Order: sequence, then C-alpha cells, then structure tokens
Amino acid sequence: MTIKNDLSVVVDIGTSKITGVAGFKNDTNRIVISALAKGPSKGIRRGIIYNIDEAATAIKNVLADLERQTDASFDKVHVAIAAQNMQSENFKNTKITADQGIVTRFDIDHLYNEAWKAEVAEDQKIIDVVPVSYVIDGEPVEINPVGIAGRKIEANYKLLVLPETILLNLQRVLDKAGYQLGELKHAALAVSESVLTEEEKEMGAIALDMGAGTTKMAVFYENQLVHTAVVPFGGEVVTRDIKEGCSIVLKWAELLKIQYGGALGDFADDQKVVTIPGFNGWEPKEISFKSLAFIIQARLEEILDCVNYELGKSGLEAQLGAGIVLTGGTTNLPNFISLVKFRTGMDTRQATLALKVSEASKAMAHPDFYTAIGLLNKVVNKPGAAICEKSKKVKRKKEGGGFSPLFQKVVQGVLNYIDDDNEDIPMN
Repeated sequence: MTIKNDLSVVVDIGTSKITGVAGFKNDTNRIVISALAKGPSKGIRRGIIYNIDEAATAIKNVLADLERQTDASFDKVHVAIAAQNMQSENFKNTKITADQGIVTRFDIDHLYNEAWKAEVAEDQKIIDVVPVSYVIDGEPVEINPVGIAGRKIEANYKLLVLPETILLNLQRVLDKAGYQLGELKHAALAVSESVLTEEEKEMGAIALDMGAGTTKMAVFYENQLVHTAVVPFGGEVVTRDIKEGCSIVLKWAELLKIQYGGALGDFADDQKVVTIPGFNGWEPKEISFKSLAFIIQARLEEILDCVNYELGKSGLEAQLGAGIVLTGGTTNLPNFISLVKFRTGMDTRQATLALKVSEASKAMAHPDFYTAIGLLNKVVNKPGAAICEKSKKVKRKKEGGGFSPLFQKVVQGVLNYIDDDNEDIPMN
C-alpha cells in the first residue's frame, strides 16, 4: 500500500492527442498505474503550442479526468513533449577529486549541476541533462563511477535544449489550466524508457515513435544515449497527401488511411476498391487499395529517409545490433515494418512494454500511453524528485498555478513576449 503523496501525474502532449497517467512505484519497484486519460489535442502543431487557450483547455480536460478517477487534486504535472526544433548538444566537464583521490557522489552531482549551467544559444534553454559517459584519469569507466580511485574526472553529457518561447508558452498553458510544471522531458527519451530493454540499449537500438505531427527518435549504444531527433512530419502529413491525391475531404482521408491503408503499394490488392459517398450532388468516388497504398508509401519513404539521415549523424547506423523499435499510430499500418526494414536495412519490431509494471497495470498499458508511462517511470525513480501530491478534492481556481524553478529565469524579461463522426467507408 502506498501513501497518498506518492502519486505522480504525467502528460504526453502530442499533435493529435494528449495522454495522461497517474501512478506510483510499489514496494517491489514496479510501476502501478492508478488512472489513464486521453483526449484530443487542440492548439498544438508539430509539438509546438500556438493557441494558449485551446491547449490549456485540452490539457485541463485530461487532468480533470485523472483527478476524477483518483478522487484527488494535483498541483504539479510532469510533461513530455517533442517540438520539431528540439535539439541535443554534447557537453564535457571536468573536475579534480578531493585529497583522498576517490570519486564521490558529491563530485558527480557537482559535475551534473554544472552541466545545467552550460552556455547555449541565447534564445535556447536546457530542459534536460543526460549523463553519457565518464573518464577517470584518461580511462573510460562505467556510468556510475562513485567509489573509483582517480584524480581527474571527465563527464560527458547530452544537453537537450528548446527555444525559450516554447517553454514559456508551455508554462502559460499550465498556469492557465491551474497546474505547476514539474519535470519536462523529451518525448523520445520517455518512450524509449517504456519500449527498449537494457539489452537492446547495450546492443544498440532506436526507439522510433511516429506520431501525428512529428516522428521522434532516440538512439542508444552501449547503454548510452548517442542521438535524439524530431522529424517534423508524421501521420498527419500522410493524411493530407491522401486528401490531395484522392481529391477528398480530410475526414474521409483519415478514415481511408486507418481502415484501408497500407505501407507498401505492391502488396495491396489491386482488385479491391473503396467507395467515398457522394454529397451535395457530387458523384460517389471509387479509390483502389493499391492507389491508396502507393500514396501512403511515397510519404512514408520520405519520412524514413529523414530518419536515415539522422541515423547517419549518430555515426553508428552500422553498429545498432538490436535495430529499430516502432511505436505510434502510423506504425500500425499493414506492411509498415517491412517498409522500414527495406528502407533502413535494419531489423525492426513493433514496440511492447519493457518496463516492470504491476500485473493489473499490464492490462491497462495501451501503446497510446507508452510515452506517458515511460515518463512516469523516470519521475518516480529519480532520487529526490518532486512528486505530485494526492489530496482530498478541493475547488480549483479557474486560473492559477505558479512558475516552477525551471521557468523562473525564462519568465524574467520575457513576460510580454509577444471527432469527427467515425463513420465507416463502404468497401466494394
């Protein structure tokens, strides 16, 4: 049994949907999911907030659902995002150990805290610091070097940075919804926490999440994060290609993709067609499965070419023995795995949950929530991390919240900165 203030709440803010999870870590170190919630995303494009009011309402609706399910009131929310202009930078720092010549926790914490102070572009802010490797007296050592004898420590980090205007807008949204920002994480790292095993990270693997607005990726090798990227295209642009290629409205294009789409034109049945009903005097329109699949394939190949380009930047594309692990709605298209294998030349599989969760939570862990669950795991396992409080239900102010420490520097000087009905399409 857990005490009430052990409950944490996280949200994954995407282009088409927002997912939320409330949960905690039990005494067997397994994640327990207390509640799940999902709602349509509004005011967000390719991971970037452009309408504060719409985004605040969308996030508040999801969090209100979590509060209702848990009979609790949350003040702090941890967030995963993947804006198209998120970047990662390498940073190296050094320190001399104390007189004893042994690496201590103080040394490692000091290096980590100094990394947060690293200089980045004036309009950028660091949102996360990820330890990559350590070198002591010129010799590479394990990721946890505390207790090793040596005089000079060299620490290598990945700095995840984001334009400060995006951070400020996120803070404004949460403030308007009545919540405070806790941890802010790259969605690609959060989902990799859910779907990659330690063995896969050691062999070399890519977590590839193709969402509606963006395609996120995190590359690991020898248990180290070596590259992250956000490709500014996803399933939404595929839908728009279908709309243009078939001369139909966006609503029908999305339904066509979901119900009859495929990732390889050569594998589609050229004898089957789908009929788009006529309206306002327009004649019904027939579209072949093969034509539809070729439209989808063309755009997916372009997105995968962007993925290949990012893999090339890592310099390890030939060494990633575990291959690609896929998640995201678009990756469920028939023959998508075959297309990825063909386009990248790498082993590929569909994601399954790799985290240790309670038996009851396994049944709840739908792939739509993998990013949020991965973020939850990071939050509850971070030593000394601030945890969302669970308390008796209280009346919440319509607007409020408060600036988290992460944003106090951002806010100073820049405050003035400026379902459709699911109808089935008849098949012939």
